[in-house]
Amino acid sequence: MRTAAPFWETKSLESMSDQEWESLCDGCGRCCLQKLEDEDSGQVVFTRVSCRLLDTNTCRCKDYANRFKQVPDCLSVRPLTAEKINWLPDTCAYRKLSLGEPLEKWHPLISGCKDSVAKAGISMVGCCISETQVPISDYFYHLISWDNMHRD
Repeated sequence: MRTAAPFWETKSLESMSDQEWESLCDGCGRCCLQKLEDEDSGQVVFTRVSCRLLDTNTCRCKDYANRFKQVPDCLSVRPLTAEKINWLPDTCAYRKLSLGEPLEKWHPLISGCKDSVAKAGISMVGCCISETQVPISDYFYHLISWDNMHRD
Protein backbone atom coordinates (compact mmCIF):
# COMPACT_ATOMS: atom_id res chain seq x y z
CA MET A 1 0.00 0.00 0.00
CA ARG A 2 1.43 3.36 -1.04
CA THR A 3 1.31 6.26 1.35
CA ALA A 4 0.70 9.80 0.18
CA ALA A 5 3.75 11.94 -0.47
CA PRO A 6 4.48 14.50 2.25
CA PHE A 7 3.12 18.00 1.73
CA TRP A 8 6.56 19.54 1.07
CA GLU A 9 6.97 17.24 -1.93
CA THR A 10 3.55 17.99 -3.43
CA LYS A 11 2.88 21.64 -2.61
CA SER A 12 4.65 24.78 -3.66
CA LEU A 13 5.92 27.03 -0.87
CA GLU A 14 3.33 29.62 -1.90
CA SER A 15 0.43 27.20 -1.49
CA MET A 16 1.38 25.91 1.97
CA SER A 17 -0.78 26.69 4.97
CA ASP A 18 0.74 28.71 7.80
CA GLN A 19 1.09 25.52 9.85
CA GLU A 20 2.86 23.68 7.02
CA TRP A 21 5.12 26.68 6.39
CA GLU A 22 6.12 26.97 10.04
CA SER A 23 6.79 23.22 10.30
CA LEU A 24 9.49 23.56 7.64
CA CYS A 25 11.64 25.57 10.05
CA ASP A 26 14.10 23.16 11.65
CA GLY A 27 14.89 25.56 14.51
CA CYS A 28 18.62 25.71 13.80
CA GLY A 29 18.84 29.46 14.46
CA ARG A 30 21.13 30.10 11.49
CA CYS A 31 18.75 32.56 9.83
CA CYS A 32 18.88 34.65 13.02
CA LEU A 33 22.63 35.16 12.74
CA GLN A 34 24.03 38.50 11.64
CA LYS A 35 25.41 38.40 8.12
CA LEU A 36 27.91 40.49 6.22
CA GLU A 37 27.74 41.05 2.48
CA ASP A 38 30.74 41.80 0.32
CA GLU A 39 29.80 44.94 -1.60
CA ASP A 40 31.86 43.94 -4.64
CA SER A 41 30.98 40.25 -5.03
CA GLY A 42 27.61 40.16 -3.27
CA GLN A 43 28.80 37.13 -1.29
CA VAL A 44 27.01 36.75 2.05
CA VAL A 45 28.95 35.42 5.02
CA PHE A 46 27.50 34.43 8.36
CA THR A 47 28.76 35.41 11.78
CA ARG A 48 28.14 33.65 15.07
CA VAL A 49 26.53 36.88 16.31
CA SER A 50 22.79 36.37 16.75
CA CYS A 51 19.82 38.67 16.78
CA ARG A 52 19.11 40.01 20.24
CA LEU A 53 15.79 38.14 20.27
CA LEU A 54 17.34 34.73 19.70
CA ASP A 55 17.57 32.65 22.86
CA THR A 56 21.09 31.29 22.36
CA ASN A 57 20.33 28.28 24.60
CA THR A 58 17.32 27.07 22.60
CA CYS A 59 17.70 28.81 19.20
CA ARG A 60 14.14 30.02 19.46
CA CYS A 61 12.95 33.60 19.15
CA LYS A 62 12.12 35.15 22.52
CA ASP A 63 9.20 37.08 21.00
CA TYR A 64 8.35 35.40 17.70
CA ALA A 65 4.88 36.94 17.44
CA ASN A 66 6.25 40.50 17.75
CA ARG A 67 9.69 40.05 16.18
CA PHE A 68 9.10 42.50 13.31
CA LYS A 69 8.04 45.24 15.75
CA GLN A 70 11.10 44.72 17.92
CA VAL A 71 13.59 44.08 15.12
CA PRO A 72 12.40 45.93 11.99
CA ASP A 73 15.09 44.33 9.80
CA CYS A 74 14.23 40.78 10.91
CA LEU A 75 14.26 38.60 7.80
CA SER A 76 10.70 37.73 6.82
CA VAL A 77 11.07 34.77 4.50
CA ARG A 78 7.44 34.64 3.46
CA PRO A 79 7.03 35.31 0.65
CA LEU A 80 10.39 33.88 -0.30
CA THR A 81 12.18 35.89 -2.99
CA ALA A 82 15.45 35.30 -4.83
CA GLU A 83 17.09 38.05 -2.79
CA LYS A 84 15.98 36.51 0.51
CA ILE A 85 17.25 33.08 -0.53
CA ASN A 86 20.82 34.46 -0.50
CA TRP A 87 20.40 35.39 3.16
CA LEU A 88 19.39 31.87 4.21
CA PRO A 89 21.85 29.09 5.01
CA ASP A 90 22.20 26.36 2.40
CA THR A 91 20.69 23.87 4.86
CA CYS A 92 17.44 25.85 5.21
CA ALA A 93 14.32 23.96 4.16
CA TYR A 94 12.80 27.06 2.56
CA ARG A 95 15.91 27.59 0.48
CA LYS A 96 16.28 23.92 -0.45
CA LEU A 97 12.64 23.49 -1.49
CA SER A 98 12.66 26.72 -3.49
CA LEU A 99 15.67 25.38 -5.41
CA GLY A 100 14.00 22.00 -6.03
CA GLU A 101 16.22 20.17 -3.54
CA PRO A 102 15.05 17.62 -0.95
CA LEU A 103 15.06 18.21 2.79
CA GLU A 104 18.13 17.01 4.65
CA LYS A 105 17.87 13.59 6.34
CA TRP A 106 18.32 15.24 9.75
CA HIS A 107 15.37 17.62 9.21
CA PRO A 108 12.73 16.95 11.90
CA LEU A 109 10.04 16.31 9.26
CA ILE A 110 12.22 13.50 7.86
CA SER A 111 13.83 12.18 11.05
CA GLY A 112 10.74 12.53 13.22
CA CYS A 113 12.91 14.00 15.98
CA LYS A 114 13.47 17.70 16.70
CA ASP A 115 16.82 16.86 18.35
CA SER A 116 18.18 15.55 15.04
CA VAL A 117 19.17 19.11 14.07
CA ALA A 118 21.49 19.40 17.07
CA LYS A 119 22.76 15.84 16.66
CA ALA A 120 23.73 16.64 13.06
CA GLY A 121 25.70 19.69 14.21
CA ILE A 122 23.41 22.13 12.40
CA SER A 123 21.88 23.90 15.38
CA MET A 124 23.51 27.08 16.63
CA VAL A 125 22.72 26.22 20.28
CA GLY A 126 25.86 26.99 22.24
CA CYS A 127 27.64 28.30 19.13
CA CYS A 128 26.37 31.86 18.95
CA ILE A 129 26.56 35.05 20.95
CA SER A 130 23.95 37.78 21.17
CA GLU A 131 24.43 41.02 19.27
CA THR A 132 23.96 42.78 22.60
CA GLN A 133 27.43 41.53 23.55
CA VAL A 134 29.34 42.41 20.36
CA PRO A 135 29.83 45.82 18.77
CA ILE A 136 28.96 45.89 15.07
CA SER A 137 32.55 46.85 14.28
CA ASP A 138 33.69 43.48 15.69
CA TYR A 139 31.33 41.23 13.71
CA PHE A 140 34.10 40.30 11.29
CA TYR A 141 35.94 38.62 14.20
CA HIS A 142 33.03 36.19 14.46
CA LEU A 143 32.77 34.85 10.89
CA ILE A 144 31.58 31.26 10.51
CA SER A 145 32.76 28.74 7.96
CA TRP A 146 30.08 26.07 7.61
CA ASP A 147 32.74 23.75 6.16
CA ASN A 148 34.27 23.53 9.62
CA MET A 149 31.02 22.57 11.29
CA HIS A 150 29.89 18.96 11.56
CA ARG A 151 27.15 17.86 9.17
CA ASP A 152 25.45 14.51 8.98
